[in-house]
Amino acid sequence: MKLTLRQLRLGIVVLSLMLISGGIGWKLGRLDRVSNPKNVDLTLFWQVWNKLDQSYLIKDKLKPQEMVWGAIKGMTSSLGDPYTVFLPPEDNQSSKEDLNGTFEGVGIELGFKDNTLAVVAPLSGMPAEAAGIRAGDYILHIKDANKGIDRDTTDLSLPEAVKLIRGTKGTEVSLTILHAGDKDSKVITLRRDTIVVKSVELQWAGTNKDIAWLKLSRFGGQTDKEWSDAVDKIVAKGQIKGIILDLRNNPGGYLQGAVNYASEFLKQGSVVVKQAEANGKEETYSVIGSGRLLTQPLAVLVNQGSASSAEILAGTLRDYQRAKLIGEKTFGKGTVQEALDLGGGAGLHVTTAKWLLPKGQWVNDTKGLTPDVEIADNKETTEDEALNKAIELFNL
Repeated sequence: MKLTLRQLRLGIVVLSLMLISGGIGWKLGRLDRVSNPKNVDLTLFWQVWNKLDQSYLIKDKLKPQEMVWGAIKGMTSSLGDPYTVFLPPEDNQSSKEDLNGTFEGVGIELGFKDNTLAVVAPLSGMPAEAAGIRAGDYILHIKDANKGIDRDTTDLSLPEAVKLIRGTKGTEVSLTILHAGDKDSKVITLRRDTIVVKSVELQWAGTNKDIAWLKLSRFGGQTDKEWSDAVDKIVAKGQIKGIILDLRNNPGGYLQGAVNYASEFLKQGSVVVKQAEANGKEETYSVIGSGRLLTQPLAVLVNQGSASSAEILAGTLRDYQRAKLIGEKTFGKGTVQEALDLGGGAGLHVTTAKWLLPKGQWVNDTKGLTPDVEIADNKETTEDEALNKAIELFNL
């Protein structure tokens, strides 16, 4: 049944009040006054709604459901937090596809850097990486003639940006990119493809192939099994010189994944991460189970594309002096989002907490983790400088 503006009005009032009272309720004590719906004046909202209904020239553009979604998006965007967002059904589905690891697009993980849309990580072997897009690049403009898109990225939410850049396999999208350190931007046109993301990859490095190179590219829905299979192979190998855990261009994902994988390298009882929630409550996540990789020498590779859960894993292993970090400074995302499914397939991502490393570091304050051994990747060569440095350390 198609709802009219009038029929939706009562439903929106109820939804608005639920969102306002429930959302502000996380800050009880400081914002208790606002949590009372009687103190929220929605008169102006309805004045605008009714004026559009009565007077807007192009009636076909008055789509009540999309107007509702737009109003809720405005509510979340008013917080100034790019990671707290309302996702209409299509955007919510795209978000889930990200974690499941299969979708059609150009192969980049997106985030925000200095409040500007940025590349957290290009996915290995995908169109964006092949075109020279790098972790840390700013995306200033998106153009897609077929979809009628030609707009700057200012004020775009993360789901909106994802929706604009993704598209059907074989179609093209042009991105205006500013590389870190460059003065001038450039336009890069990408042809979309099917993006299949494998979370874990194991290779053997070193002259005698006795160093495990364990690449963890994300913390998603399929990662646990892939991780377990890779660790099984490392254990079966027997005596090895060491393990290189490669978290470069890993944009994060499920926080619990960081806890699970840190538990492979740390003794029971060790604290992996502390979570400080909006209501003042603190929760501590500690090592679970018995780790299978407790004694092997360990190095961790990081770069600007290492974010969120990847930073938790890397920082925790360093805090316990279990590993040295090698590479470039990480992205610096120290907040936790709760992903909620709403009615009609919509979703809501809410920043509910910040996480702290065992020694108390919050990466938002330090704008990331600074490696013990800083070494940048030279884009002019095919050498992997950070990997070579890690191998060199194991051969000392």
